[in-house]
Amino acid sequence: MAAKTKSPSSGSGSFFAVIGSDEGLVREKALELHNRLTGGIDDGFTHEVIDGIADNSDSAFEICSNTVQALQTLPMFGGDKVVWLRNANFLGDNVTGRSQRTEAGVESLRAALEGGMPPGVKFLLTAQGVDKRRSFWKFIEKSAEVMVFDRIDTSRDGWQDQVAALVAGRAAELGLQFEADALALFVMLAGEQSQQIGNELEKLDLFLGPDRRIVTEEDVNVLVPLSRAAVVFEIGKSIQNGNAARAIQLIDQQLAADESAIGIMRASVITVVRNLYLAKLIVENFKAPSGSYQAFAGALNRLPENDRAWLPQKKDGSGVNVFPIFLALPNAANYELENLQGVLEATLKADQALVTTGLDHRLVLHRLIVEIASARKAPAVRGGSDRMRGQGQASGRSERMERE
Repeated sequence: MAAKTKSPSSGSGSFFAVIGSDEGLVREKALELHNRLTGGIDDGFTHEVIDGIADNSDSAFEICSNTVQALQTLPMFGGDKVVWLRNANFLGDNVTGRSQRTEAGVESLRAALEGGMPPGVKFLLTAQGVDKRRSFWKFIEKSAEVMVFDRIDTSRDGWQDQVAALVAGRAAELGLQFEADALALFVMLAGEQSQQIGNELEKLDLFLGPDRRIVTEEDVNVLVPLSRAAVVFEIGKSIQNGNAARAIQLIDQQLAADESAIGIMRASVITVVRNLYLAKLIVENFKAPSGSYQAFAGALNRLPENDRAWLPQKKDGSGVNVFPIFLALPNAANYELENLQGVLEATLKADQALVTTGLDHRLVLHRLIVEIASARKAPAVRGGSDRMRGQGQASGRSERMERE
């Protein structure tokens, strides 16, 4: 995720802070900054790295004391010095961070920094979480060059758009391009952690080699592991594709792993059915262009307010939550709107059955999956030449079986 940066309103550029919930990016950018500040040379005597992982409040106080001592101690052989308090875990809103002993240690660190460091001494702080209600955060904002790297919030609508943009940007740096379905699958499998995304992209880069730069859905399926969150996506994808057997298999695996049937229904089934219905309704009622994401999103966000009010909105109020509906467009074409209306009603009844009755949850889910698959339109009959070809293939198979 792109960094939020802020230069200090005071100070001489000797205090740097790299913070945020995206652990991978925080570590990566902090190491780059440390190498730049030290010139990439650390003989073990000039610079100091202090582990900021505290087990309790006494440990946090000791870490702060050691950091103050390091800041006030000049290097043995002269020259510049960098003190790195790495991965501090006691600055957030947690039990250790709220302790009076910890607060006393943090206050002593702030006093040392406010008092000024010796010439040539620089301080680098990295932390995954800092309580922004406290005075120490206000001091960091005022005095440090700050870089913030936060994870994308997957609890908010539209997170897939943000992750997709992040993946596409990092893939471009490696010279990779994703097919549309492959990108959607990668987003759901790799998640929002930039370190995980980077690792999976590097695997794809090595796997494809220099001669093939287009990532297909099959490539993603082969290389990117199926996480718990991805199983939810895979169930929904199987439902959309009409692959009832695969959906039922994955549901049984989740139930065997003590996952809640209601949770599976809410995460994997209801959202898929809703998106199929909305996609079909939008195409038929508003004639929205489905050729590209940008055109589809633009058409929906240009609709009059009354027409947009019933569509799912992003939580930040910036418009319609388009991405999941756009992904459902190809499969929505395999249904009639009337059939999807029936599927919606069947899904509602199944959800009520899971909550209010003692029916076998496995049976309820199985029956619903089959009902959804049955609502798909039958494949179109092809031309006579295709039928003749199929008959010829069937005849050939019969002859081989007789010979055998």
